[in-house]
Amino acid sequence: MKKPQRDSGESARRLSRRAMLLGTVQLGIVGVLGWRMQSMQVEQADQFRLLAEENRINIRLIPPARGLIFDRNGLPLAENEQNYRVVMVREDAGDVEDTLNRLTQLVDIPQDTLDRALEEMNRRSPFVPVTIADRLKWEDVAKININAPALPGITAEVGLSRHYALGEDIAHVVGYVGPVSDYDLSRIDDQDPLLQIPKFQIGKTGVENKLEHTLRGSAGTKRIEVNALGRVMRELDRQEGIPGKDIQLALDARLQAYAQARMDGESAGAVVIDLEDGDLRAIASAPAFDPNLFVRGISVKDWTDLNENIYRPLAAKAAQGTYPPGSTFKMVTALAALEAGVISPEETVYCPGYTDVADIRFHCWKRAGHGNINFHESLKQSCDCYYYEVSQRVGIDKMAEMARKLGLGIKHDLPISAVARGLAPDKTWKAEVRGEDWRIGDTVNASIGQGYVLSSPLQLAVMAARIATGHEITPRLIKSVDGIEEPSGRGESLGLNENILRRMRQSMNDVCNHRRGTAYRSRIIADGMRMAGKTGTSQVRRITAEERARGVTRNEDLPWERRDHALFVSFAPVENPRFAVAVVVEHGGGGSKAAAPIARDIMLQALYDGEPPLDAYPSAERDRAREQQERIRARLAEANRGQDRA
Repeated sequence: MKKPQRDSGESARRLSRRAMLLGTVQLGIVGVLGWRMQSMQVEQADQFRLLAEENRINIRLIPPARGLIFDRNGLPLAENEQNYRVVMVREDAGDVEDTLNRLTQLVDIPQDTLDRALEEMNRRSPFVPVTIADRLKWEDVAKININAPALPGITAEVGLSRHYALGEDIAHVVGYVGPVSDYDLSRIDDQDPLLQIPKFQIGKTGVENKLEHTLRGSAGTKRIEVNALGRVMRELDRQEGIPGKDIQLALDARLQAYAQARMDGESAGAVVIDLEDGDLRAIASAPAFDPNLFVRGISVKDWTDLNENIYRPLAAKAAQGTYPPGSTFKMVTALAALEAGVISPEETVYCPGYTDVADIRFHCWKRAGHGNINFHESLKQSCDCYYYEVSQRVGIDKMAEMARKLGLGIKHDLPISAVARGLAPDKTWKAEVRGEDWRIGDTVNASIGQGYVLSSPLQLAVMAARIATGHEITPRLIKSVDGIEEPSGRGESLGLNENILRRMRQSMNDVCNHRRGTAYRSRIIADGMRMAGKTGTSQVRRITAEERARGVTRNEDLPWERRDHALFVSFAPVENPRFAVAVVVEHGGGGSKAAAPIARDIMLQALYDGEPPLDAYPSAERDRAREQQERIRARLAEANRGQDRA
């Protein structure tokens, strides 16, 4: 039966709507597909091209050149030298052992080196290049390149390795770099991908460590094309990294080398501070070690030799070592008492050779005593009883406050390893740390730098610098970073009474330049170069009453480790101070005998900016000085020849 015309029209309209809806959906789908195709082919073309080429394109990191370290005069202290090495990428090598066997037929590589490389590869991701051997000769590199098709995954390349031309002279300050280890990765929170590169060198000690991020720089990248065997065919492009920043130290390398040579044979530390800006012209510790031994990983023998040396060559004694300051602390006690007004410079104290305090007898170094003695004479002759008395008047808290004002008991902010805080004890410290009350005997002991008081050669040099200038001299090791000057270390006035400081400097002048001064034999006689100073001797053993009765055993008759420490602090010239010097000789005996001559020689070297004339020495000292200069000159020349050969 034929449908009514009205029903046919309704059906046609319904079909037309469905067709339009279907067409719209189809058009939308085509549009979305077109947009996606356009996005993939145009906007994301580089990404998908990289994915498509993943099997033949590798992206590798380019380690940046490490920043260089120079002395104040531009002499390089830490450099980068070319290092030919061979690396392997495990995922490109196929049969690793077979490839290494073929490599060893071309290049002589010790088995233990190969074993370490295999162990490293098994611990690292398969795409990370692992150094198989370094320090190769150019002939070895040529053999590897010629036989490259037979060595899949093997690449010979040129890298940079750290070198310290001055060796031992700067070891404790500049420090050294070494291969990054699992221990390093576990203790530092650093996500830099460079640290994942096997044998990548990072700072381990000294400036190298403390300024690691400044020196390291940022990695670059390179894209290389490899064939099916993993052989590098060509470099497609590279983006260079950012090299580390260069650092200029305040050190004078020549003065530093001289200080090291002058302390040869001793276990000692010496510090020279420029009073104009606080620059550390020298900060030397003896004996030292060759930092180049650590760059590629030190041998067991070398490590054992360094650790078993009783003179502790690995210890940075100048900044890390702490010692009872002995009589060099008497300036602290005197300034605290004079500033507090508990004694006047002219007032005398009687010294019979001992002082009884709370049923304990404290002895003066001079058994017969000094008689009536005032401040000036007490410092010149280093009378102990004078300071026993004035310390009881002023008290330990004011003494500790003065010590900190002069730079003792403070950790100075320097970018080197293990800078010591030392100790300027007071009543609060003993209560908190020892859980005990402070006793008057503790104060008496502290008055002459014994008991709990501890200071480093660096702190003692700062003390001498602040007394010489009356200013808050802060030691500065970094002179500039990438050519940008660091702030000066010369601070504001200490606020001490200038008349008292003037008397202190005059007393220190007489220590060196008066016939009865304890450092008279180590004076400087050149016009305009006179030195002021203070000797110190700190005990490391207890002297019993029985020993005193029969006569105190001489240091020379004791085992080395039981002898007294020798100390000396100084500044010069007296009329217009330019440098402060502090020297500590471990178990050296008396300060006037062991430490003062070393400090005087280093001071002369600083004042003359090189070898001083012999007429700067007292006439009786000139023959010894001549022989010493010749010996040190020969030692430094031999060291320079050795560095040139290296």
